[in-house]
Amino acid sequence: MTRVEKLGVAVVGLGVGARHARAFGNHPACRMRYLLDLDISLANSLASEFSDCTVARTYSEIIESRDVDVVVIASYDDTHYAQVMDALLAGKHVFVEKPLCQTYKELQNIKKVWFAAPKPVILRSNLVLRSAPYYQWLKNTINEGRLGKIYAIDGDYLYGRVHKITEGWRSGVEEYSVMEGGGVHLIDMVIWITGQRPVSVTASGNRICTEGTSFRYHDYVAASFEFESGLIARVTANFGCVHRHHHVLRVFGTKATALYDDAGPRLHTSRDPEMPVESIKLPALPLDKSDLIPRFVDAILSNHNDQNETQSFFDGISISVAASRALMTGRKERIKYI
Repeated sequence: MTRVEKLGVAVVGLGVGARHARAFGNHPACRMRYLLDLDISLANSLASEFSDCTVARTYSEIIESRDVDVVVIASYDDTHYAQVMDALLAGKHVFVEKPLCQTYKELQNIKKVWFAAPKPVILRSNLVLRSAPYYQWLKNTINEGRLGKIYAIDGDYLYGRVHKITEGWRSGVEEYSVMEGGGVHLIDMVIWITGQRPVSVTASGNRICTEGTSFRYHDYVAASFEFESGLIARVTANFGCVHRHHHVLRVFGTKATALYDDAGPRLHTSRDPEMPVESIKLPALPLDKSDLIPRFVDAILSNHNDQNETQSFFDGISISVAASRALMTGRKERIKYI
């Protein structure tokens, strides 16, 4: 690509992918080339918003096109692996919704292909909480030592949209995991803000909320992670809850406690009940689900293949898969990092 050329972008899956298409289409360095969705009328409607954008009939049409530099994958979870592999093998940059893939073997294959690429290929997963101002502040605050030594973290992913697993496509995905499909956001937050990786995990769950429905798997999973530092992190994926779509994160340090829940972000710096709690006036949600896209494009344009950042996405899948295995075996599982 020369300086005057734009990155050709293709988007696969037009649920949240429609937002991504508009974000790439509005980026001055990008040009929408292809859209692909099971609903052809939806793809045709969105394509009309862009000049010279084609509705693809097959994924191969996208992969084989020389006009496509970037493939955005926002399809069903169980299709991510094959689509990511095909895109990487074709030398395309990839921006993929979570989860990146679903098993250790799939992750091994993705990493092998990505690492062996003859030219730098940027691979990113849309773990978009990283773009929220509050979590960027929290990560820096932890790094500065203001919370002291972190000894416990509690994270709850409150999905609050049970119909999406009982009536939507998730009900048809084999071995669908609420931890890999949602809890991974909180797992990513734990490892991203602390810079630590857990060594083992135990997990339990139930499907009380979806009993009698078409959903066959656990709709609630609680996983407890142990770290070499002594830190214990508990993450729940609660898809059947009677609650608005939300998440909760509590970070406990020896000097301070940072909380985010329905009451907003705040910081406790004293055990004295008379001491006021500091309210943190920063959003704990991204402004948009496409907020990571400008940084992804910058990495491509600058040819900056940050292997540590990509590894962090691999780590999140390794941890999520280990949690799913612990749920299945009922035993503590040592986490194998790919």
